[in-house]
Amino acid sequence: MTDKSDVNESLLKFPCDFTIKVFGLRSDEFEAVVFTIVNKQVPHLSDHAIQSRFSKNGKYQALSITLHIDSKEQLDRIYQDLSSSPHVLMAL
Repeated sequence: MTDKSDVNESLLKFPCDFTIKVFGLRSDEFEAVVFTIVNKQVPHLSDHAIQSRFSKNGKYQALSITLHIDSKEQLDRIYQDLSSSPHVLMAL
């Protein structure tokens, strides 16, 4: 039997470096929109923190963003903000 306190405990230990993957349709503004969303929660985000790749046919763009995260709440806010954007198809 699992203790309820174990269910709420994160497998991550904060602070930590964490990579978020964000997917969307390729557009001129996709990367800038994602950068703005993430930068709101992680100020002073470096341009080097983001790596970009396009799908084979060029229709989609995937961003891998490595961040220094201080808390589970901060990470949850980033995912919530990304998921709320119409530019983001998926965030993992």
